[in-house]
Amino acid sequence: MTSTDAATEGHEAAALLERTRAVVDPHLRSAVESLPGGIRRIAMYHFGWQNADGTPAAGQAGKAIRPALVLAAARALGGDPERAVRAAVAVELAHNFTLLHDDVIDEDTTRRHRPTAWAVFGIPDAIITGDAMLALAQRLLAEDAHPAAAPAAARLSTCVIELCAGQQADCAFEERGPDEITLDECLAMATAKTGALLGCACALGALYAGAEDRAVRAMDGFGREAGLSFQLIDDLIGIWGDPDRTGKPVGADLAAHKKSLPVVAALTSGTPAAAELAALYRGPMNTAAEVSRAADAVDRAGGRDWAQVCAADRMARAVHHLSRAVPDPSAAGDLLALAEFVTRRTS
Repeated sequence: MTSTDAATEGHEAAALLERTRAVVDPHLRSAVESLPGGIRRIAMYHFGWQNADGTPAAGQAGKAIRPALVLAAARALGGDPERAVRAAVAVELAHNFTLLHDDVIDEDTTRRHRPTAWAVFGIPDAIITGDAMLALAQRLLAEDAHPAAAPAAARLSTCVIELCAGQQADCAFEERGPDEITLDECLAMATAKTGALLGCACALGALYAGAEDRAVRAMDGFGREAGLSFQLIDDLIGIWGDPDRTGKPVGADLAAHKKSLPVVAALTSGTPAAAELAALYRGPMNTAAEVSRAADAVDRAGGRDWAQVCAADRMARAVHHLSRAVPDPSAAGDLLALAEFVTRRTS
């Protein structure tokens, strides 16, 4: 793909995400506004619609990648995307449930360029709000008259259990030494933690289009592989991303000793840089110089190059799955544009 092609596809994806937000956000906001007072206030803050004091804010509720996948999958398989809006909102609520909890677990104090919900309202209220969002997602599907609503609700529940298993594995990694985690374990964790929900989003779109089981499974496979590619890029951004774009401090994942995919690839490389990185991970990284040394060690140990190559490989696998569900490339255009977007982003 040339730089011109990539730019064109990037613009297509950005326009698609804008259209998705225009369709989904009013329904998402209406659902959030149905929550009880205190929980509603925290949720409205998290989505960027209110300030901490309850006054209106002009923040954006996220990139809308997952709801865009739901609607694009429904469209690609001949369904009416407007009938899948409720499912798209449910997926976005489930995603934001994970964000609220992840911020607490990771002790992240910044998201979308402002303090995280737990940093403003406290840990208990942030956790409870996340719980309420997940319940709200399930209620939306339970109240949906669409014939696909019941299997969609079951699939979303199964996905959330897998997400929780991935998160638990991620937390367990923190208790293990830097040389005690294999790359296969890390890939399995990332697939569960990130790939599962993108796969679920695509599968829900297929269900709402009335697709056959074979196509639903292929769409799930597409989303999972694209999700793993997404996570690989996210991990790279977590180390080398621009704070002005990410809204997080530079090298935040390294400072927190996160055993992300590029880090584990570097740690298992058997190189001198791997030993240097392991030594840094065994002690505190309190200074910018230490974080910079760790990033350099990941790079010299091959973690950065491996993650970039692996992201491209996973994207190729995703496209293969998609071709099985949607043989006509023109019908798959929106899904391909979204997949390219998430693997070429910088924040």
